[in-house]
Amino acid sequence: MLDSYRRLFRTPGAVAFTLAALPARLSVSMYGVSVVVMVATLRDSYALAGAVSAAGLVAVAANGPWLGRLSDRHGQARVIVPAVLVSTVFAVVLAVCAGADVPAWTLFVAYTAACCTPNVGAMTRARWTVLYPDQEHRHSANALEQALDELCFMLGPVLAALLCTMIAPQAGLIASIVLMLGGSLAFAAQRRTQPVIRPVTAAEREKSPLRVRGVLEVTVTFLFTGMVFGSMEVVTVAYTDSLGRPAAAGVILGLLAAGSAVAGLAFGTIKVRGTTAARFLVCVAGMAVLMQPVLLAGDVWTLGVLLFVAGLATAPTMITSMTLVHELVPESRLTEGMTVTMTGLLIGVSAGASVGGWVVETVGAHRGYATPAIAAALALLVALIGFGPAALGRRRPEPARPG
Repeated sequence: MLDSYRRLFRTPGAVAFTLAALPARLSVSMYGVSVVVMVATLRDSYALAGAVSAAGLVAVAANGPWLGRLSDRHGQARVIVPAVLVSTVFAVVLAVCAGADVPAWTLFVAYTAACCTPNVGAMTRARWTVLYPDQEHRHSANALEQALDELCFMLGPVLAALLCTMIAPQAGLIASIVLMLGGSLAFAAQRRTQPVIRPVTAAEREKSPLRVRGVLEVTVTFLFTGMVFGSMEVVTVAYTDSLGRPAAAGVILGLLAAGSAVAGLAFGTIKVRGTTAARFLVCVAGMAVLMQPVLLAGDVWTLGVLLFVAGLATAPTMITSMTLVHELVPESRLTEGMTVTMTGLLIGVSAGASVGGWVVETVGAHRGYATPAIAAALALLVALIGFGPAALGRRRPEPARPG
């Protein structure tokens, strides 16, 4: 099993950029929980916490494709450094404003400005696709990337919840700021594996990745998948708090990521068969089906077990989608294409956090789990509409010509 991944690190610099990116990726997994817990604790409102979190994610969604395009055209390092410095300054402002007697709108402004961080996950995936353009290695690399993401999302929420509840409400955010700054600068310093800047044709410059057949379908599917994650985060924080066990939120969310990590590592060792569109459809269907039993959970640990099972389909979905996007977009806009689809995920996370906070305050924390269950079903519906014909062999997504 490990041989599939060991081969990836034979290329000089692969270990260095992978390890350098880990702190920044861990920071991303801590940000959402840290902000929700901090604002909910200091301002006594889950609705406000969800809204602030949503506003920040909208900013990430707006900035992401633009930063991805700049990375493709000018190089990753020249984009990462100024972006992360600006983000750090405003994240500190957010931590100060949350505990100060200032209007709520300052939280929105500060968090929006803080969310101009580059998508390090998309950048690492872009590096792998340049190092290993063949399908077998690319599949393993995407599986490794997803497993690392899930590892971070398994540890990050736990660490964030513990810091916020046991030290200070702002402690989780401060820790994530330090990790983001250090990890991003270390990753930017790994220039040997940075993708070569490729010339962009006039047609590619004018054509958004969303106009490439198949990319829009993946992006919209990701939007509803993001709603699953965003609502799950807010609802779980509220649910564990209602049971008098607020620190358990990180553990419960970590179990969802753990299930996904296990499945992702196993999936990366499987020799892929059939069309990528068909695999994507099957994976989204699995995610939708496994998410429904979460509604039946009656206590914290039953919920944890059900979320672990639900996570088994998450990583295969993300792995297959990244492979699909790589097949669709030109090499000269690979980072942008991946960032665009991830932007759909982030918009969904934002919407899910906002809707989840509203549902919790309207009908209660436990019933709030209807939000991720419905969102997963909608993701499947969009995937069926977009890729059903391709999965049946009647239409294949239009591949991009090499850039």
